[in-house]
Amino acid sequence: MARAVRDAGFEVIDTGLRQTPEMVVDAAIQEDAQVIGLSLHSGAHMTLIPAVVEELKKKGAEDIMVFGGGIIPEEDITELKRLGVAEIFPPGSPLQQIVDFLRARFPEEAAAPA
Repeated sequence: MARAVRDAGFEVIDTGLRQTPEMVVDAAIQEDAQVIGLSLHSGAHMTLIPAVVEELKKKGAEDIMVFGGGIIPEEDITELKRLGVAEIFPPGSPLQQIVDFLRARFPEEAAAPA
C-alpha cells in the first residue's frame, strides 16, 4: 500500500511494524502528516485503530485523518467509521481505490502518476 501511494505522488513515512499507537501518532505529528494509514491483519483492529484515534484526540491532532485496511469484518468497519475513521479498505481492495480516495481528499498533495 505504501508503495502505491508513494508512486501516486504522495509523501509516505513508514514507521514499520510493532509501533504503539502513541509512537504512530507522535511520528505523524512530528512529520506534520495529514493522514495515518493503518494496515492490520492481526485481528487487533478494534484495539489499535481506536487507540490511534483516541491518541490523536488527546494530543489535539484530530485534523489528521485515519484510514485503515486489512481483515476487518463489516460490523467492525461500521463501528470504526462511527469512531471517526475516514475509510476502511477490506482485503481485495484495489490499490488504485486507496489512491483515488486520497486524491479526492488531498488533490493538492498528489502529483500526476508517473
